[in-house]
Amino acid sequence: MVDAATLATVVVAGLASLFMAWAIGAGSSGSTPFAPAVGANAISVMRAGFIVGILGFAGAVLQGANVSEAVGRELVGGVTLSPIAATVGLSIAAVLVAAGVFKGYPIATAFTVTGAVIGVGLAMGGDPAWPKYREIGTLWVLTPFAGGGIAYGTAKTLRDERVPERVAIPLLAWVVAAIVTNVDFVVLGPAGEAASIAGTLARSVADGGLAARAGITVGLALVAAGALARDVDADPEAGQRHFLLVLGGLVAFSAGGSQVGLAIGPMLPLLEPFAVPLTAALVGGGAGLLVGSWTGAPRMIKALSQDYSSLGPRRSIAALIPSFAIAQAAVFFGIPVSFNEIIVSAIIGSGYAAGGSGVSGRKMLFTVLAWVASLTTAVVAGYVGFLAVGAIVS
Repeated sequence: MVDAATLATVVVAGLASLFMAWAIGAGSSGSTPFAPAVGANAISVMRAGFIVGILGFAGAVLQGANVSEAVGRELVGGVTLSPIAATVGLSIAAVLVAAGVFKGYPIATAFTVTGAVIGVGLAMGGDPAWPKYREIGTLWVLTPFAGGGIAYGTAKTLRDERVPERVAIPLLAWVVAAIVTNVDFVVLGPAGEAASIAGTLARSVADGGLAARAGITVGLALVAAGALARDVDADPEAGQRHFLLVLGGLVAFSAGGSQVGLAIGPMLPLLEPFAVPLTAALVGGGAGLLVGSWTGAPRMIKALSQDYSSLGPRRSIAALIPSFAIAQAAVFFGIPVSFNEIIVSAIIGSGYAAGGSGVSGRKMLFTVLAWVASLTTAVVAGYVGFLAVGAIVS
């Protein structure tokens, strides 16, 4: 039996979680996926915000479990987040992210939420989860180099006159399609599990072994590459735009799968006494992302698409491909990741492929400082905030 005071605290924590979901939708998951496409004039700002909201909701429901579990249960050892701890942590992170949205600077959501949860967890007497921190830190440190490097190399290749677009664009589509066919979705697996398109087809037509899965992956990817090749042959510019919009959609879907965990992860321990299924929590978090994308994302989309680099279709494609790949890797391993860090690094990498003339060094510096400050501030504020609130309510 849950007493009235505990129930009231859980309700407040739920409201903080929804506010966090809104802030994420208005910021990282709502603004980053289509920012390169808007910068390349492939889609309008308002239409991008509308589409990214729907795709983010779908990603949250279909792929949000891994990161949600990690944020809710794996960041601090020895303790379970209390309703007060979840409320304090989510509120602090949401305020920091919302401040970034209104100021036009992309605060790294994963940094703020992770820092706040660690701060309140340690204040509760929990132990640092060093293995998880090393895993998270490795991805965070490698992301700018991997994302920016791949984007730089891809943009250079697409700008090379010796490489025909009718070859380069379909080849990139083949790579993206191969990744998509091996991404896990909850709707394809048995109860409580997820499965990929390639894995599901391999089990239905063969023994499900590696050879069958590889053959199906290659075949489906060739179909996608062939379709785009015909599109590029008919109209090269239209083919580029279509590929760019597909990439934006895939990144938006991946953003929902990763970012929803930042909003509802701290709530998972609180929902156990009420027997609330994880899927229901993901739907609620996804709805918050959707509303945030529809109401607050256009401002950040404009900031990213216009302030960081003047992107054309080729550089935009180069930015979105590593963004999608890194996002899916983070979802698979259950690592909270900042989409602002991913997409900004990729945009900068693709911008330098054109000589770097369209890249704002001042904006880059402020962004990096904001990332570092958001993590540090969130940890300290979470720790001090929990102790202060605990002293008041005790």
